[in-house]
Formats: sequence, structure tokens, C-alpha cells
Amino acid sequence: MNSSRQGNNTRVFLVTGATGAIGKAIARQFAELDDSEVVLVCRNKQKAEQAVKEISEVTQNPKVRFELADLSRYQDIKDLAERWNGPLHVLVNNAACTPRNRQETPEGIELQFANVLGYYWLTVEFMERLKASAPVRVVNVASYWAGGLDLDDLEFRHRSYDNDKAYRQSKQANRMLSAGFAEKLKPFQITVNACHPGDVNSVLSNDLGFGGHEAPDQGAETPVWLATHPIGEKITGRYFEHLTETSCPFAMDKQVVNALFERCANYTKGN
Repeated sequence: MNSSRQGNNTRVFLVTGATGAIGKAIARQFAELDDSEVVLVCRNKQKAEQAVKEISEVTQNPKVRFELADLSRYQDIKDLAERWNGPLHVLVNNAACTPRNRQETPEGIELQFANVLGYYWLTVEFMERLKASAPVRVVNVASYWAGGLDLDDLEFRHRSYDNDKAYRQSKQANRMLSAGFAEKLKPFQITVNACHPGDVNSVLSNDLGFGGHEAPDQGAETPVWLATHPIGEKITGRYFEHLTETSCPFAMDKQVVNALFERCANYTKGN
């Protein structure tokens, strides 16, 4: 990436899942900020080009671009981190999918758990970059619709696959990983918080059998707030809904959080 367009005050934002309803709204709201540079990480080049065009035209911000990566695949994330030049001040992990039938990546990982690994891998692979860019924020888009984590069957190899159960498990894992990373990264001036983005009508919600009563901009409100408001730099390891900190029982069980980290680390080593 070319970092020559970055001024001294430029803040660089990376948003995953940025062609989806909420992700695009998050990216656009970042692009509306003064001195912002916004990178959309997407799988589909055509959708990525269209999203960048839309956001650039609406915001008149020339520093909006995309990077292609399949975030369910470790090598794609590793390659993305290796070709990144310059700082990264805000990482928003937002990408997710909820296939109605059990599907696997080419490496044989169930797709909804691969969503979880994407959050984990991005944070790990960009860790040195984040440390060098501090103060930095990581915002993990999770959900209030969370629970049912089974450490012995993360990929629904033994349980009957149900996309709602797999989604709830993945969002519990997102919230737990956020708390774990927050503790590890706090000494480096890196905050890590998780949030529920709002109930937006999207491909993801439709695949789960839901609609949504909020506009994408409303869904983007809490993630953007955590990424830009002073509170997001003061508080770490917390979970928020509708701009309000909410107790997260999943994050309190340090033993299970550590066990989940171990499982995720094993995938990085080759499953």
C-alpha cells in the first residue's frame, strides 16, 4: 500500500466486511471524518470497487480504497498484513457470514467458526503494526445474540448444524476473544472492545431468518462511536450495546477464554 498520501494527522481505518450493509455504513462514516484514510477489506473485487466509488463520491474523500482478502483463510490475512505499509490506527473486525447449510473453507474449516478465526488472525497478524501505531483501537462487531459455545465441537462436526446456533456460538467467541486480547494488548496502548451493532436488515440477518428495523447508519453507530469517541481509548475489554456498556458473562470466565485462545492458536499452526 502507498502511504505517501498520509499526513501527520491522518488516522487510518481498516474495516472488514465493508461491502455489507453495516460494514459499508461504518466505512462511510469513517470517510466523513477529517484526515481519515479508509481501507475496505473485501472478498469480491467488483463489490469492493463499487463500495469505494460510492463512499468516495458521497464523502469527497480521495483516501478510500480496498484490499482483497478472504478472511476465512489464514494465508490471505497473513499476506494482507505483510503487504501493508504505514500505520493502522483503527481495526474494525466486522466480516461474517451465516450459511444455512454447513459449509467449509478450502482448508476444511466450518465457515462460521472461520468467521471467529478471521477476527483472531487479523488481530494477531497486525499486532506488531498496531503496537507501532499506538494509541490504537480494535473494535469487534459481535452481537447480543450469543451463547452456546462448545469448545469440544467448535465446527459442528458432532452436533447437528444449525446456522442460528453456529452464529450465536461465533458471537460468544468474538466477545470472549475481545476480552482476552484487551488484557494482552493493554500495556501497548491498544484497546479492544466488542459491541452489538444494531438490528439491520441484511444478507446475514436474512440468512438467520430475521429482518431488521434499523437503518445501516444506526447499526454502524456503536462501532463507529467506539472507534472515534474518547471513551474507546479509555476503556478496554468491554462489551457495548446502543452506546452503553453492558455486562458480558462470557468474558468473565478467564479459563474458558484462555482455552478458546489455545484452540484458535492451534488453527494458525495448521489445525
